Formats: sequence, C-alpha cells, structure tokens
Amino acid sequence: MEHHLQRVYRALLALSCLSMVACLVAISLNMLTRVIDGWSIAGLDGYAGYAIASALFLALPAAFQGGDHIRVTILLDRTTGKAHRALHIWSLGLASVLSVYVAWFSCRMVWQSHVFHDIAQTGDASPLWIPQLSMAVGTVGLAVSVLHALVRCCLGAKDPGADASRAS
Repeated sequence: MEHHLQRVYRALLALSCLSMVACLVAISLNMLTRVIDGWSIAGLDGYAGYAIASALFLALPAAFQGGDHIRVTILLDRTTGKAHRALHIWSLGLASVLSVYVAWFSCRMVWQSHVFHDIAQTGDASPLWIPQLSMAVGTVGLAVSVLHALVRCCLGAKDPGADASRAS
C-alpha cells in the first residue's frame, strides 16, 4: 500500500509540474499574440491563473510527505518519549480532521459549480468546475497524505517530514 500511495503522490506532483508548464505556455502565448498582432486570445490570463492554482493544489500531498510544509514544532521539539508520540499523534489527528474537511468542501464546491453551471468571469466563460477539479483532487490527495502519516505514526514508523522540518 505504501508503494502505491507514493506513486500517487509522485503522479500528482508530475501533474503539478505540467500545470506550471501550462501556465508558462499560456502567458507566453498571450504575450506573443499581443506583440505580433496587437490582440489577445480571450481567457488566457484566466487559464494561467487556473494553472498556477492547479500546480499549488496538486503539489500538496508530495510536499506534505517530503516535510516541505511549514510545521510549528515548538511543543514537539520540547517533548520526548511517550509525551512526544502522543502529541505527534494528536497533531496529525487534528490535521487529518481539518484536511478531510477541506477536501470535502472542495469536492462539494466542484459539484455545486457543475450543478449550477457556474462559469468563469474571463473572456471565454468556461465552466468553473473544470479548473476547480484540480483543487479538489489536490485537497483529497493532501487528506490521504495526512491520514497516511497518521497511520504510519500510530504504527510506530518514523515521520520523514519531522526530520526535514527540524533540519531547517
């Protein structure tokens, strides 16, 4: 199971990288059309913004697994033994509850945008549920990642993110 989850995190990270490339392409194409012909393609600014948001949300699970999120470890650093383990499990439990709620809310927002036919205010009026889908996928991935870390911690495995946050 661990191997499959790591593959999912890496796949989401690869999609995040593709989103950054898509942002670059959208901005470059918009600049090029303005310079060459003096006109622009409707909605390219919006798509560049969607690509940046997509890159951010799709990278969340891999960033959490790598310890790249900011962690406030002031209490964890001052505890040892059973108190440290209990506090770590409590903090991962709280993070799990919060990340599952955000994932649920994101999925609900995508569904409501689809049902109510929400459209973007950009020049092309594209359906909003399409760019919002990457946010939902990223937050679900983050929730799975945090739950994965909680299960690993409960089973006594070492948290790779804790060492990365202490090194900085």
